[in-house]
Amino acid sequence: MLKVLTSSCLQNRSHAVATAFTPQVRRGTESNTPLLQVLGSLRSSNRRGLYLYRRFFCSDSTDGSEPNSEAVSEAKQAGGESQGGDADSKASAAIVPTVFRPEDCLTVLALPLPHRPLFPGVYMPIYVKDPKVLAALVESRKRQAPYAGAFLLKDEQGTDPNVVSASDTEKNIYELKGKHLFSRLHEVGTLAQISSIQGDQVILIGHRRIRMTEVVSEEPLTVKVDHLKEHPYNKDDDVIKATSFEVLSTLRDVLKTSSLWKDHVQTYIQHIGDFNYARLADFGAAISGANQLQCQQVLEELDVHKRLQLTLEIVKKEMEISKIQESIAKAIEEKISGEQRRYLLNEQLKAIKKELGLETDDKTALSAKFRERLEPNKENIPAHVMQVIEEELTKLQLLEASSSEFNVTRNYLDWLSALPWGSYSDENFDVLRAEKILDEDHYGLTDVKERILEFIAVGKLRGTSQGKIICLSGPPGVGKTSIGRSIARALNRKFYRFSVGGLSDVAEIKGHRRTYIGAMPGKMVQCLKSVGTANPLVLIDEIDKLGRGHAGDPASAMLELLDPEQNANFLDHYLDVPIDLSKVLFVCTANVLETIPNPLLDRMEVIAIAGYITDEKMHIARDYLEKGTRETCGIKPEQVEVTDAALLALIENYCREAGVRNLQKQIEKIYRKIALKLVRKGGEIEPQNAVVDQVKAESVDLADEIKYKEETQAGAEPTEGSNDDKPSENVAEAGALEAPVNQMQKSTDEDAHLQDIQETEEAIESEASKTIVEVVVDSPNLADYVGKPVFHAERIYDQTPVGVVMGLAWTSMGGSTLYIETSLVEQGEGKGALNVTGQLGDVMKESAQIAHTVARTILQEKEPDNQFFANSKLHLHVPAGATPKDGPSAGCTMITSLLSLAMKKPVKKDLAMTGEITLTGKILPIGGVKEKAIAARRSDVKTIIFPSANQRDFDELAPNVKEGLNVHFVDDYKQIFDLAF
Repeated sequence: MLKVLTSSCLQNRSHAVATAFTPQVRRGTESNTPLLQVLGSLRSSNRRGLYLYRRFFCSDSTDGSEPNSEAVSEAKQAGGESQGGDADSKASAAIVPTVFRPEDCLTVLALPLPHRPLFPGVYMPIYVKDPKVLAALVESRKRQAPYAGAFLLKDEQGTDPNVVSASDTEKNIYELKGKHLFSRLHEVGTLAQISSIQGDQVILIGHRRIRMTEVVSEEPLTVKVDHLKEHPYNKDDDVIKATSFEVLSTLRDVLKTSSLWKDHVQTYIQHIGDFNYARLADFGAAISGANQLQCQQVLEELDVHKRLQLTLEIVKKEMEISKIQESIAKAIEEKISGEQRRYLLNEQLKAIKKELGLETDDKTALSAKFRERLEPNKENIPAHVMQVIEEELTKLQLLEASSSEFNVTRNYLDWLSALPWGSYSDENFDVLRAEKILDEDHYGLTDVKERILEFIAVGKLRGTSQGKIICLSGPPGVGKTSIGRSIARALNRKFYRFSVGGLSDVAEIKGHRRTYIGAMPGKMVQCLKSVGTANPLVLIDEIDKLGRGHAGDPASAMLELLDPEQNANFLDHYLDVPIDLSKVLFVCTANVLETIPNPLLDRMEVIAIAGYITDEKMHIARDYLEKGTRETCGIKPEQVEVTDAALLALIENYCREAGVRNLQKQIEKIYRKIALKLVRKGGEIEPQNAVVDQVKAESVDLADEIKYKEETQAGAEPTEGSNDDKPSENVAEAGALEAPVNQMQKSTDEDAHLQDIQETEEAIESEASKTIVEVVVDSPNLADYVGKPVFHAERIYDQTPVGVVMGLAWTSMGGSTLYIETSLVEQGEGKGALNVTGQLGDVMKESAQIAHTVARTILQEKEPDNQFFANSKLHLHVPAGATPKDGPSAGCTMITSLLSLAMKKPVKKDLAMTGEITLTGKILPIGGVKEKAIAARRSDVKTIIFPSANQRDFDELAPNVKEGLNVHFVDDYKQIFDLAF
């Protein structure tokens, strides 16, 4: 606020006051102070100024109305000199002017002041835009009457003086003319000497107070004035003295504290002795930041005491403003100085450390960090990679730390230096150890284990291992992912797993280009950085579920990663240098191979995991699942017994799928319910255990006590290192005669006591063991834990009726048996037709058509007179219509069903078959031999018919799968006809 009020005139006033308030210098006197000497030297160049100083600061405190002749001559000379720059200076110098005194000025040109009044003894620059007024001022100076009246402009009625802007005020002044201007001016103003005119800037020096009385001429406005004098006052009046001292004191305080008033300090110090009371009041008001009305009030006040009081109010207010300013400045300084100080100290600390060599700048430190990281492995880094690293390190030094390119280069070097170039973990080629580890973690899975052991054996003979790409395919829950972890443990390799299920962005595998914001290398580079070796085992999960999105085809991007010929020089888009992945062992997992693209499948070695038969599931449940679940639930083995019958029922009726994940869930369900039951009944168990513990503790203490007594009585030292004296030994010897008798008696008593304690302890332990809750889970109460059975027996018929045959099917959950039923709808001449139901796919519908044709052909051969197919409308159905069924292996089953109905003969008991058939009656091979064999065993089927081409597959099965099965291998339907009927 103060700045706004003082901005227009404060800067110019500082110079004006400094020039105006100067001590009187008389010609011929000795200059006895440095200031007077300086002013004496300036006499020749600015005589008018000295005249003014003498006028304002007279030793006799008069108003300077009677100048001496010397002053007048100096004024003449000064007036002549000051006009030297004008065009008509010679003419004016030639005329001998009359002396023009300030008190002779009764008619003056009225100059409006927009912001503040002009005080006597003060310089003020004003800008005169009106050319007529400017011309009149120049003319006045030529006539040696260089005086004008300076009057403060009143504010317009109805306006707030604090709101009107300076530009508006200036604009209003120039528009005012004549009587209108006269009415807008304050009556009391200052008679001002025109010191100089430069362009439209006029410098005024205030002389004395005047009052306007009337208008003489309107353009430019000239007015008649009366000269005002201060009211007489007593210089020695204590009140006036005290008021003036307070003004001086307050001025001194303000000048000390306020930075805005620093320009006035010198003036104040020089002229403090020359101030009379009236001048002191004017000085205080002139240099203050008070508003124009307060200043005008001081100017109009002719009573010196009252004027001093008004000035005191103004400077006191300045003091308050100065204090507020100081507190604001202090608060802000405190706020920011802490941060600045910390910053400066940090910068100084950095500079000092740098000078002492204790610390380097950021870029040097970064480079040193990268080189330090590379040093241990430097010999193994390929030459082309080292060249790229060196180039990037050089580039880092040239870049500005604030540039975006700097961060890109830093991140790039971070990745390059973090990779394990040529660093391999030591592999363990101990086949026996590997076999033991694999057997510990997994039951069965002979094919997989055999393949891993072969891999280890080859590595041992070669002395080095190569990477391979193995794909484990099989239904969910058979342990494909956990096999990968076991292999890594057996080989002593680091393990890393990432799933590509639903992955649709190629950049996840190949990395982003470095130009993108937030670019990252692909999964393979991240894997190498994470594991820290170049030969980890990488498990790529769900490779059959790769997505394909707008960002390319990840299945195609995987080709380079999984091709043994290409991955020795795998190129990641981010790193842009070849990486050797030939030592990495890739293990992929998939549920079905059909969805994997052929080029990708071609690069992998597929090991099929068919699933587990009931026997294997029993082993897995007992040795792995039950043990782990018991520990998880915090149940002790002696508290629970799950019978074999219960486990078998659980596997047969609840968990028929190929894997064991669902079986694990059901076992967890059983144990959770047991845990709840134990906790509910567990209130009475703890105290009994506590009693047993207490009795045991007492018996131990008693045994120790007896032993101690025995040792003491036998003369042994009770404690090691005790220094018994000889008298005690003598006592022991003295009592040695009666000791045997006492000892025998005591030992008998103590033995009896110990025996009692032992019997009590055993009794309590047996009682506690009786009360420990043991939960038995058997097949009758299994439903209480896991609910009603999910699956029912697949065998609907003990002996299949006419037209019904059991087939074998493969599903993603493993193998299952299914019935194919044919029924006669109606008979009539030429009504031969076949209707098919059971939510069958296109392949099975075609199989039904082929079966119908082949059955007619065979019936024609066997019974030429039988016209059953020609005259019968038939309905063929596959039960479980809610389940979609499709596949090429039901042909022979359908033919048998049709022929059974046509010949009215049921098929043999406990017979199941599978195989695709051609129109000529040839049997084609099928898939899922193991699953179908397992399904047959589950349904207690003893005789199975398989195509001849599948004999090798069956021979490779484990003995426990083949046990108890009578399998016939056929290649023509005629063989099936003989076996079935």
